Amino acid sequence: MDKLPVVGNPIDLSPDELEAEIKRLKSERNAVILAHYYQESEIQDLADYVGDSLQLSQAAAKTQADVIVFCGVHFMAETAKILNPTKVVVVPDLDAGCSLADGCPAPVFAKWLEQYPGHKVVSYINCSAEVKALSDVICTSSNAVKIVKALGDAKIVFAPDKHLGAWVAKQAQRPDLVTWQGTCIVHETFSERRLLGLMAKYPDADVIAHPECHEGILRHAKHIASTSGLIEYARKTNKQEFIVATEAGILHKMQQAAPGKTLIPAPPEDESCSCNLCPHMRRNTLEKLYLCLRDLQPQVDVPEAVRVRALKPIERMLEMSV
Repeated sequence: MDKLPVVGNPIDLSPDELEAEIKRLKSERNAVILAHYYQESEIQDLADYVGDSLQLSQAAAKTQADVIVFCGVHFMAETAKILNPTKVVVVPDLDAGCSLADGCPAPVFAKWLEQYPGHKVVSYINCSAEVKALSDVICTSSNAVKIVKALGDAKIVFAPDKHLGAWVAKQAQRPDLVTWQGTCIVHETFSERRLLGLMAKYPDADVIAHPECHEGILRHAKHIASTSGLIEYARKTNKQEFIVATEAGILHKMQQAAPGKTLIPAPPEDESCSCNLCPHMRRNTLEKLYLCLRDLQPQVDVPEAVRVRALKPIERMLEMSV
């Protein structure tokens, strides 16, 4: 693939001009844009694929593009690079991290695993490439229960999200599941007290929640699922009102899938902040998307030794998710 020249410093472009330039560069680069449901609506609307972590992993595994532009957080782009070592993988902002991945450093995790010899390691995809390399199989919130059940009676360590792990243990009837005690900074902040107030205000609304939420939220949920599962529930059910307990970026695609229905974001405990928005996801902007396509920077790379070890549990996840 011929590389387009780097153009220098950012230039002033209107939103419409930015969108036009992104589309032009995407075509000239033979690039594909993958975006998570938690991205800004403008980025979602420009993406070739919008989905949850499983859907985006599947899209990354199948793409024929030369360049993968991953509009999400760092671990998602790492996963794309692990699956596509010969392709260029870029992100709008290299500092778009994840509290779950940051809260499970690989050296500390490796030391902790020494306490559990003979255990299979099931790691939620929200972790670093190095933690994936220490794992037997990766999962997402879409397939975590299925994967744990498929492992039968094997002893299992589940990392890094303790709330997702607790929900999986209950759904899979595995009370012996050992969980790393990590949390998502967004899902951890939802307030049961304020949720109850919303439920009183909207008595006909279904509470729908992501399993990264804590039990104080999940106990009130009519439906618990991954981001794609929540969107599908809102689309298919006859209910007209939903209190949505996950990152509020999901509301854009959910509203498109369920037009005319009322979507109410679940509130955080702190009424003065927008804590139901992931600050890492919000680091990506339309201008940064344009710049990363223009300059093919910043690129995401994974050391080959780590990549090879991490590839096996990811491939196992994809095989088990068919």
